[in-house]
Amino acid sequence: MKIAVLGAGVVGVSSAWYLSRAGHEVTLIDRQDSAAAETSFANGGQISTSHAEPWANPSTPRQILKWLGREDAPMLFRLRADPRQWIWGLSFLRECLPARSRANAAQIAAINRYSRAQLQALRDETGIEYERQARGILRLFQDRRALDEAIAAARVEQAHGIDLRVLSAADCIELEPALSERAATIAGGVWAPADESGDAHKFTQELARMCARRGVEFRCGSHIAGIESSGGRVLGVRLGTGDSITADAYVVALGSYSPLLLRPMGISIPVYPLKGYSITLPLAPGDVAPQMSISDGANKLVMSRLGNCLRVAGTAELAGYDTAINEVRCKAIVARTFELFPRAGRPHEAQFWAGLRPATPGGVPCIGRTSYPNLYLNTGHGTLGWTMACGAGAAIADIVSGRKPELEFNFLRT
Repeated sequence: MKIAVLGAGVVGVSSAWYLSRAGHEVTLIDRQDSAAAETSFANGGQISTSHAEPWANPSTPRQILKWLGREDAPMLFRLRADPRQWIWGLSFLRECLPARSRANAAQIAAINRYSRAQLQALRDETGIEYERQARGILRLFQDRRALDEAIAAARVEQAHGIDLRVLSAADCIELEPALSERAATIAGGVWAPADESGDAHKFTQELARMCARRGVEFRCGSHIAGIESSGGRVLGVRLGTGDSITADAYVVALGSYSPLLLRPMGISIPVYPLKGYSITLPLAPGDVAPQMSISDGANKLVMSRLGNCLRVAGTAELAGYDTAINEVRCKAIVARTFELFPRAGRPHEAQFWAGLRPATPGGVPCIGRTSYPNLYLNTGHGTLGWTMACGAGAAIADIVSGRKPELEFNFLRT
């Protein structure tokens, strides 16, 4: 079949790869001039298979109240006259209920495990390079209460088959010696030895080149103006130039922008943008920066070594489709980075970035069929797009091809 994939981020390019491998003729469309130019450009780098606990969990409402009024808060709600934001926020609070959070964690864990297996197979098949680090991910905590909550959450994740190990402060420093200068501030940690990190932008661009060699056609720099339909089927994708691209089936992988394209068709999905920030610090010989990937539990930050750079990312800002960089929030990330690693480069060299994560209230992505028989979704992966990309791409390729995916997941069937 001829398949049009809408969106050339890590999820869209992964979808194109697996669809092409399945024998389909694929065209990939994106408004940017190259792949991975938006949300996949400078994310935190973690492939955190172990991170099954969604943002919406029983402890979050208390934390949000604590963060109110703080411009540098890890999660910030900028209330707008947008009913979709309010609906999403209320749905988010509902997903914090213990039973719903546990059910969502099970779904997230399932796709994370499957995606790790698919990424490993892809790496073995192609030898793709993306600044991979395979030392695991260390979740770090500064106070005993936060550590105890993390240990309780880890027990839930362990029930889903995730290998997590509770570490003392001394264990954390032995694992990552760069933490030694801040030993007194560390209560302990939780280590996920099977996790890894890598450069999502580099991965996506490399995979895009491999897709092109397989015959995938790229229509980059093409603004998608709308989807044309008639008789309950999609007929084509209308571009800003007035041209149309036609195919037998269509996959929407436009991240946060997916709902805007789908709404005129009568399709409503619970995806809303959460703006995240990152800084990138160039490293020089003699700098003392972590070699392994670290999650700072108190500040909701992730840190990954990407070659000669340190990437630090995090925070969630519910502010609609505003992509402007808030320097207060970026400088807070810089400050926290140098609290943990005082010799990790030079603060004034930090490069700031912001991107919109396509978040669902419960953290479970929208993957599968729509009410239009030739229209499919692969969106809503939130902070785990890099983690889930290969699994989601393989699954959507199976669904479009009429096969049942190996993944046990509640795929869309509407």
